[in-house]
Amino acid sequence: MIETRTLMLQEALSSPERVAVLLDHDAAVYEALATRLRARPADALLTLARGSSDHAAQHLAYLVMARLGRLVTSLPMSLLTLYGARLPAGSLHSFAFSQSGQSPDLVEPTRALRAGGAGTVALVNDTASPLAAAAEFVLPLHAGPERSVAATKSYIAQLVAGARLVAHWQQDAVLQAAVAALPEALARAAAQDWQSALPVLQGASQLFVIGRGPGLAVAQEAALKFKETCGMQAEAFSGAEVQHGPMALVGAGWPVLVLAPRGPAQAGLLDLATRLQARNAHVMLALPEAQRAAAEAAAPGLLTLPLALTGHEDLDALAAVQSFYPLVEALSRARGRNPDQPPYLAKVTKTH
Repeated sequence: MIETRTLMLQEALSSPERVAVLLDHDAAVYEALATRLRARPADALLTLARGSSDHAAQHLAYLVMARLGRLVTSLPMSLLTLYGARLPAGSLHSFAFSQSGQSPDLVEPTRALRAGGAGTVALVNDTASPLAAAAEFVLPLHAGPERSVAATKSYIAQLVAGARLVAHWQQDAVLQAAVAALPEALARAAAQDWQSALPVLQGASQLFVIGRGPGLAVAQEAALKFKETCGMQAEAFSGAEVQHGPMALVGAGWPVLVLAPRGPAQAGLLDLATRLQARNAHVMLALPEAQRAAAEAAAPGLLTLPLALTGHEDLDALAAVQSFYPLVEALSRARGRNPDQPPYLAKVTKTH
């Protein structure tokens, strides 16, 4: 199906194997951290991240809020690094997400929060990095070296590490079993063919990517990859938020990628896709194979893409992004770009 094996594609397709390595290591660390989180509940939970890592952090936040009933805030790191805000660190737990672990705006807040008595966790690929040294608990991603500027396997590893932590934290045997089965589920997802979306996207200059619930974090990652590797103005919205101001932009020919995995949000996303198709938008709807025929019958002309299933609906978004990466890599090449070397970007970005 795909002839040119860029670094981005090689790394994306290696994700199931790397996730298997992740799940085969560090069980004691996850259990110790989960025990600490249950024994010493914090007044506030914070995530610290940028770019793709921030999307993974949002997925963790959604699982924690939905399953554990704990509020999670994405910390604007400049509050500490630029504005000198003083936070009551002793009552906090922070979770920093990074591939490289090099950026000062992750390292400095983690170090300061830990010095103030906060619980600090780093989900990081480079365990020899300053971020890993700054945090009390380190959850290694085990993604291996990632040479493509566009992150793929490290993002999926961050999603898996977050879900694994939540499963241990909640002591949910069903979710733990589903996480353990992710390498096989991701391998099935990598085999799904989304190339039928290429003709819709190749000449497009803008599009919306829509998700909801745990899938919103993956929609945000997809929109970033469209920008980064394809030079397209892509915006991610929840299926609810897009029906406010952004809906005014959607008319005939406007491309919309809707990610509709299983779960409470799916019915609304399917209805939205049908209504957008009726407005002659170019709708690409990703949903489980068993539902594709009914969706196409309800909205003639709708383009459906197959979603692989995982062992739990809260994890199906991980399968969606695994299927998405080969599509966006192929689209980048079809548009005459190099997905391994997006212009003006570097693998490690250091901000304050």
